[in-house]
Amino acid sequence: MLSRYAKRAAFSLGLAAACAALALTAAMRPLHAQDAEEAPAAQEDALKKYEAQVDQAVERGLQYLAERQTESGAFQSTWTDNTGVVSLCVMAFLARGHTPGDGPYGEVINKGVDYVLDHSAKNGMLIGRNSQSGGMYSHSISSLMLSEVSGMVNEERQRRIDEALPKALKIILSAQQVHKNAAHQGGWRYSSASRDSDISCTGWPLMALRSARNSGAHVPREAIEDAVGFILRCRNQDGGFGYVPGGSSGVARTGVGLLSLELCGHHDSAEARSAAEWILKRPKPSWYYYGLYYCSQGMYQIGGDYWERYAPLLYEDLLPRQAKDGSWPDNISSGSQRAGKAYSTAMAVLALSVPYCQLPIYQR
Repeated sequence: MLSRYAKRAAFSLGLAAACAALALTAAMRPLHAQDAEEAPAAQEDALKKYEAQVDQAVERGLQYLAERQTESGAFQSTWTDNTGVVSLCVMAFLARGHTPGDGPYGEVINKGVDYVLDHSAKNGMLIGRNSQSGGMYSHSISSLMLSEVSGMVNEERQRRIDEALPKALKIILSAQQVHKNAAHQGGWRYSSASRDSDISCTGWPLMALRSARNSGAHVPREAIEDAVGFILRCRNQDGGFGYVPGGSSGVARTGVGLLSLELCGHHDSAEARSAAEWILKRPKPSWYYYGLYYCSQGMYQIGGDYWERYAPLLYEDLLPRQAKDGSWPDNISSGSQRAGKAYSTAMAVLALSVPYCQLPIYQR
């Protein structure tokens, strides 16, 4: 997998080759056409001023997490023994381009992967002692992490992933098939036996299935389509998304809706564009880190003017909140306060790491 800097180098070579041809034709273009092309370039230049700040903030955040990993592979936090939090921390390192077994954080990643695998129950559930909200959040986030890291690990860990992940995905697929009323069909909620659905929980198992399908796992297309169907039923006329069908629109919920559409065959659709516009009018979510994670990913995926307008709002709000020790505070919203600083820091790093394009599922 290319590092961010290797990608920049490749881009620069291609850009240099194109410059001569562009120079020959620029003078022949109508002035308004040149203006239209210069606008996106100007917006990209405006984001460059944040690059060094983002790089430094991400590195400090990762150092904070690495220093707080326990011998078990978990990370010291309010929810220390929680597979979901551990998996988010592992994905934070992967999102910066670090890989298992290599470099300064290779063993941190390995220990985190091992922790999740060590907590694979006989029935396939990936939950630790500190499981929250019925287990499906932690299980789905952990399934996503194992799918993303699959193929990067050594032979023994790959063997364990190949044994654990199919069982984990089966639980997700079976939970989706639990009988629900028509409005809730296709989604997930707190428990694998839940008979209703909500958009907040549904985002994680959908991402896990999408990632696994991208990697060649047998995930029925209908499972993805049914989940997107539930997501769309949560959409409101104002362009935002509610917690459940008919519920009021919220920033984090709309971020889930946007990212789900972008990654599951509805890129730049009318529904995705209206969600992006809705977010731009209300960029700060009440469920702070959860919302920033989904909104940043979704806005980057839809790209173009939406990302260029959203990114400065993200950076200006999130970067100043980082503490001297590299962490992000866990008292901005009730959800992050319960989960602790490992959760808030991992989610902040994941939100800031979007442009690195290192996690396979989030590559454009």
